[in-house]
Amino acid sequence: MRILNQEQRRWFKALLAEGIGVSFWAFAGIAGITGGLVYYFQGPDSFYSTGYDSLASALGMMPRVLAALTMAGMIWVLLPREALSRFVGRSTGLVGLVFATIAGVITLGGPSSAFPLLAVLAAAGADRGILIAFITSWATLGLQRTIMWDLPLMGPEFTMVRILASLPLPIIAGLIARRIPIELTLKTDPDKANRLPPDEDDLDHLEERP
Repeated sequence: MRILNQEQRRWFKALLAEGIGVSFWAFAGIAGITGGLVYYFQGPDSFYSTGYDSLASALGMMPRVLAALTMAGMIWVLLPREALSRFVGRSTGLVGLVFATIAGVITLGGPSSAFPLLAVLAAAGADRGILIAFITSWATLGLQRTIMWDLPLMGPEFTMVRILASLPLPIIAGLIARRIPIELTLKTDPDKANRLPPDEDDLDHLEERP
């Protein structure tokens, strides 16, 4: 019984290297240092209590993150990419920014839902203005946040003032993003996102080559 052959091991190592890269170890190092400071200054009770709460929070987020990433991958496969690329390109002008703003408003959930969708738009070829307008709209005008937090805690008057004051921000941010003279390099790679581990048939075919 063959578990992992050479090609599959190489694919798995590349996947781990990409997922557990420099940023992971940087955050892990900062977490370790701050944990040591908590243990030293606040004592072991605070250290273990904080560690337990952090672990519980991370475990609670994992199912949502997994579901959101799966949803984003399925959307990327299902969407007509050529049509979507034309719809979210810079040539759409102000209309594209308006649609991106509306999409950000109706996007439900937290960062684990919004950023995978942002990655889908980036992989579809959306220009920087569309991306900035979408994520700014989600952060400032999100419908779920308005219903769950603004209205119950601050009341309808404050909510209306905040929405009216924030309404032009995504479009303004998108227009400014299009004018910033910086080459935007995105991490999203649709070919890499769709890359699968080599299956047995492909590997057997490669092994049969002289």
